[in-house]
Amino acid sequence: MISAMPEPALIQIQELYKTFVRGEAEIHVLEDLSLEIRRGEFVALMGASGSGKTTLLNLIGALDGADGGKIIIDGLETTGLDGDSLADWRAHTVGFIFQLYNLLPVLRAVENVELPLALFGLSRRERRGRALMALDLVGLSDRADHYPGELSGGQEQRVAIARALVTDPVFLLADEPTGDLDPNSAADILDLLKRLHLELGKTILMVTHSREAAARADRIIHIESGQVAVGEV
Repeated sequence: MISAMPEPALIQIQELYKTFVRGEAEIHVLEDLSLEIRRGEFVALMGASGSGKTTLLNLIGALDGADGGKIIIDGLETTGLDGDSLADWRAHTVGFIFQLYNLLPVLRAVENVELPLALFGLSRRERRGRALMALDLVGLSDRADHYPGELSGGQEQRVAIARALVTDPVFLLADEPTGDLDPNSAADILDLLKRLHLELGKTILMVTHSREAAARADRIIHIESGQVAVGEV
């Protein structure tokens, strides 16, 4: 009997480098960093401030460019794409969840969720339908017409998660998603992310300082001085 070959990793990071220039100083944030994330995995990235974990998240999501190395996602080397191609790839592939929600205060919850669909060529009715479905998925269908200022912090983050999900992305990138929340709201958001992982099979890569948050993940990767900690893969 011939056993099946293992599926390639969804996210492959190979010898990644990133340097920032501050005045006359060069700050080497990532140095020769390599790792892999499997499809359907929930991974937490931990490390001290300045270790490079958020920079790594931004590079994976193509919000910034690397100075060296390769990022291969679902078989595509994204570090080789030009600006327009990269923007289109990002819109269809990645869902972003930020610590401070990044909702537009002048738009209602459903309108905030609709925003990523502007590039998809959908009718207004289709966009609204998908946004309402996403809000229902995160338990906020009854707050669709509320403005961000009328919502609690936990509810705002749920809207932000619905916005990240509305395009049905291949994977989610979450940067300190509970960092601005009280403990009860934080636990609710972590419960939601775990449910999206288990029930929808979403691949999630989450940056966090919280051991409690990291404990919800399948695997914890520690980043130290721009590299994966010794002994981790």
